[in-house]
Amino acid sequence: MNVYESLLELIGDRERVSINETVLEHHSKGIAYHAPHKPDVVVFPKTAEEVSRVMAFANEHRIPVTPFGAGTSLEGHVIPIAGGISLDLTLMNNIIDIRPDDFLAIVEPGVTRLQLNEALKRYGLFFPVDPGADATIGGMAATNASGTNCVKYGVMRDQVLGLEVVLADGSVIQTGSLAVKSSAGYDLTGLFVGSEGTLGVFTRLIVRLHGIPEATNAIKVCFPSLETAAGAAFAILRSGVGPGKIELVDEATIAAVNAYKKTDYPVTPTLFIELSGSPSSVEDGTKLVNELCEGEGAVSFVVETDSLARAKLWEARHHAAFAIQAAYPGKAMLSTDVCVPLSELPGAIADTRRLVDEQNMTAAIFGHVGDGNYHTVLAFDPNDAEEMARIERVHAHIVRYALSRGGTCTGEHGIGLGKRAFLREEKGDAVVWMKRLKQLFDPNGILNPGKIFLP
Repeated sequence: MNVYESLLELIGDRERVSINETVLEHHSKGIAYHAPHKPDVVVFPKTAEEVSRVMAFANEHRIPVTPFGAGTSLEGHVIPIAGGISLDLTLMNNIIDIRPDDFLAIVEPGVTRLQLNEALKRYGLFFPVDPGADATIGGMAATNASGTNCVKYGVMRDQVLGLEVVLADGSVIQTGSLAVKSSAGYDLTGLFVGSEGTLGVFTRLIVRLHGIPEATNAIKVCFPSLETAAGAAFAILRSGVGPGKIELVDEATIAAVNAYKKTDYPVTPTLFIELSGSPSSVEDGTKLVNELCEGEGAVSFVVETDSLARAKLWEARHHAAFAIQAAYPGKAMLSTDVCVPLSELPGAIADTRRLVDEQNMTAAIFGHVGDGNYHTVLAFDPNDAEEMARIERVHAHIVRYALSRGGTCTGEHGIGLGKRAFLREEKGDAVVWMKRLKQLFDPNGILNPGKIFLP
């Protein structure tokens, strides 16, 4: 059987079924350090019916299928390690309906967050989940992404009200509804969100929207040490001021951003904070944050109210990962993704800094500290086995410290390939039941094989 010709017959468009080497190479990797692996063929469906036909064919012939969105995966979710079909959903990029009075939108999986937010501006609404990259809504749901706004608005699982899902055998189910809550049976929507393409392929999503705040202040606060910055973040959260965003970056991150963006921010641990709401609440909140930061030893406090200035400030934070990568050309990057209870955050960051300094490693620390989630980006030579082993030992230490404090190995990047070994340590016997669910939904094991679970 010629898989390419069979898929071409199913889709009926040579432009949307490809074995071109450049296309295969593009679909062989995400943006992180995991080794690439080419699919045998790439399919670009335009409808749920086409996805259904592809899945039914693949299931009948036991062909692996790996969903692919914008390819921003940090844990190798989009890498087709077993070959087979890469199912690129970027042509399914229609905003089907915007219902401003219901604060929701219905979108196809290939719609990106920037595309959606541009369409929402006229309604005074926005979609809050912001992982930094212009990821697809489908990919964000598949990994339960979060990002800078999660401290106020929650993570992707909080924003998805319903799904249309094509299962492994090609059948199509609907989960959730247009209602903001329901007690009707099992929460299948919550199950599918974060399943990383291992249980089904999303072809339609119902997502929550939020009103654009009346007033917003962006605040940049510099500190003498990473520990004092983390302590200030904890103090702000404990105060009840309710920041929309609170992000921490270390000196290495600031230096990389300055070089990458041609900015001149002081090279010192920094908090980026955003307060939004009514003008009076924002003004009062800013005063309180200033007092709290001064109490924790802040050395500078800058407030931006102009929208362009705010955008420039947050652009610097959003480009942090790319800036760090650019600072170390030829190096691969491993990004940790632990999340700990808020009370444990200062200690966790201090332990991480101590460890990387002891190891004399090239590392940058930043993260969404408003919910206890931070990243340590470690640069290394992927061809140096000894260095790679050392990186993995440091990664394991950071994860196990987080687990010992009641945290998790992954706050927002998912398990994918990179954190499979930690899943059992964190979840114990619950992994057995996860595997049983996988077997129930995908008995032939064709959906994104090799992800989440070790063989």
